[in-house]
Amino acid sequence: MPKETRTGLYQGIIEKDDNGNYFCGPYLLDYQIVETYYKVGDRVSLKTIIKNTSRKSLEAYPQKSVKFSYATESHDHD
Repeated sequence: MPKETRTGLYQGIIEKDDNGNYFCGPYLLDYQIVETYYKVGDRVSLKTIIKNTSRKSLEAYPQKSVKFSYATESHDHD
């Protein structure tokens, strides 16, 4: 796993695949968090990266993040 920097573990843009999954780079994002606080195209900073345990998306996204925030803000949504 990459070392955490002051900007988080990974930064990127929220995208949505053909199956309705939200992702940022190679990482799956928590669906409910994105639906509640974000939109496709937002730049986010991932604070944690964990193993994805969902059989539906595991092959495409072996890792996911459930703690991330806007890349330019300091508050988290978990």
